[in-house]
Parts: sequence; C-alpha cells; structure tokens
Amino acid sequence: MMHDFLIANRAELERRCREKVASRPNRTPPNTQQMEQGVPMFLNQLIRTLQAESKGEAAIAMAVSGPSSGDPDRHAEIGVSAAIHGVDLLTLGYTINEVVHNYGDVCQAVSDLSMDLGQKFEISEFRTLNRCLDNGIADAVTSFSEHRDLVIADEQALQTNERLGFFAHELRNHLNTAMLALAAIKTGHVGLMGSTGGVLDRSLVGLRRLIDRSLAEVRIGPGMTLHRAVFGLANFIGEVKYSASLEAEMLHCRFHVEQTSSILLVDVDKDLLFSALGNLLQNAFKFSGKDGLVTLSVDATAERIQIKVQDSGPGMSEEAAREIFLPFTQSGANKSGLGLGLSIARRSVEANGGLLTVESAPGHGCLFIIDLPRRSIQSGEYIS
Repeated sequence: MMHDFLIANRAELERRCREKVASRPNRTPPNTQQMEQGVPMFLNQLIRTLQAESKGEAAIAMAVSGPSSGDPDRHAEIGVSAAIHGVDLLTLGYTINEVVHNYGDVCQAVSDLSMDLGQKFEISEFRTLNRCLDNGIADAVTSFSEHRDLVIADEQALQTNERLGFFAHELRNHLNTAMLALAAIKTGHVGLMGSTGGVLDRSLVGLRRLIDRSLAEVRIGPGMTLHRAVFGLANFIGEVKYSASLEAEMLHCRFHVEQTSSILLVDVDKDLLFSALGNLLQNAFKFSGKDGLVTLSVDATAERIQIKVQDSGPGMSEEAAREIFLPFTQSGANKSGLGLGLSIARRSVEANGGLLTVESAPGHGCLFIIDLPRRSIQSGEYIS
C-alpha cells in the first residue's frame, strides 16, 4: 500500500526533495519552520488521506485533502498549509514556477524511489496522490500570487508616496519663497529689479521647472500617446536658448549656444524633447555654478543627430555616471532638487526612439548627449 511505502521511506523521500531544491541556483535556504511547512507536512497529509481511504473513511480523507475539483468555500488541510507554504516561498524569493516544481519534486521522488525498490501501487492510490498534489499546487500558487500582488502594490504605493512627498516639499519651498519676496515688494521698500525681485524670479522658475518635470513624467507613462511632429532643429534650439538663458543669468553662469544648421530635422514629440533638454541644461547650470560655462551644440551624420550639453562642473566617476539616470539619484555636493530630472530626461528621450548618455571624468565636467534619428524631408511635407 502506498501509505505504508511512504511511512517506511519518508526520510529518504524528504532527502531527495531537499537535494532537488538545493540544486536550483541562487536559492535562499528555508528555515526550520518553512521546511516543516512544506514537503514533510504534505507527506503527512498524503499518508493520512491514503490511510483514511483504505479504511473507507471518505469524509476524513476529503477533510484532509479536499475533492479533486477543490472547494472554494472550505479549504481542506492540504490547502491551508499549502497557502502558508506559498507565502513562505515568496518570502524566500522563489518564482511561481519554483512553487509548482516543489510539489513536482514530491511526485518525482515517490515515482523514482518506488521504481528503485520495485514497489507497485494501485491506480486509485496514484489518483489520490495526483489529487493531493493538484490541490496543494492550486492553493500554494493562489496564495503566492495574491501576496505577490500585494507586495507589488505596496512597493508602487511607497514609490508614489515618496515621489509626491519630495515634489510637495520642494513645491512648498519655492512657493513660500515667492510669497515672501512678493510681500516684501508690496511694501514699496524694495523694487522688482533688485535682489528681492531676483529671488521672486528664481522661485517662479523653480515652480515652472517642477511642473514641467511632472507633466513630462505623466506624458511618458504607460498608455500615453506621443504627439510626434517633424520640425527644424535650428528653431527648436533657439526656443530652448531663450528659455534657458534666464536661468543661466540668475545663476551667473555663462551659456554658449553654437549655431545649428537649418537643414537638420527630427521627427519626435517636441514637448518631451524640450523637457529632456531643459532638464539637462538645468542640471548643467546647477553644477557649473557661478562663472561656470555651459555649452549647447548639435552634431549630425547622415543618419543620426546628437544634441550635446557640456558643463564645467566637477564631473563624476565612472560608477556615478552609471547610476546618474536612476530616480532620486543626486551626485555631487549640490543636493537641491528631487533627483528626478535626469531620470525623466532619459525616459523622454527613449520614448522618442533616442538614447541619452553621459561622458564624464572627475574634474572635467560632464557631457550629456541626446542621440536621435535624423529625419529627411519628404516631397510636399510641411515642416514646423
């Protein structure tokens, strides 16, 4: 009888299952409680089910292992322990495939050992084994998936709250500074053209920058449609120069824009490209600082266009350059801002089918490069 075979060879079956788990790469070893919750408990429940069926005690067998189709209203013992085991495997970093394989290990161990020992079983016993495995797998996978969804939802909520918290904090700072500057100007003791007016200007520019970044992040989110258009790069660079010059002037940073050929065209979402380049320039002004120099230039080949932003800041190490585009990453001594600008810039560029890279070395500034496909003009095509 299968239950006699399982009782007599239980230690060997558990050993074989442990070996199979251990042979899988990069697995965190389970603790004692998790070990007892898995294969040992399943074998115990399988044995009790087989014993009950051999005595004709169908109700007891069903209470332990459940019917072949499962019971959504009442979980059998196998289902309850399997659900706990599924959560344990999730905690250990297992995949859903490995959850299924863990139960498959039991079936394979039983089959292999019975062949090694020349043991034969009744068809009804194999049916019971398969029913117990099916119910265990179903409840383990269901519990694993439900808890994994909860973990993912919690992580996403945490990221959203962190982003909103940073955004609200910086938004409040800019707004508070602007209100204080405006209140001072309204007293009539200071003018718009003085240092207080400069504070107001910086605060308003900061508010605009935060809003632009927020809108860009929404635009590159899932399900959003790009508004692509073919336009000349020379006029676009002129618009960027006009917008960025104010910030450069406020930070007392020199800003040089090299001439762009009038024949260069791109086919992209203009707002996203404007946001990406704006973020790169803001970053360059920030780290170049007073009396620093930021250069904006455009290079082109027959197939590609490269928009380059070179700053005169402190530069960064190779390791820092690899991480600079990650969200909430801030490099250098200046920790102002959210650490989101470069991350959003890269996503904006990639949404347009381009690449954003950085070249840098400590003490030699940074060179950010937006690489985009070059667009050739079509006969009769309108260019904005």
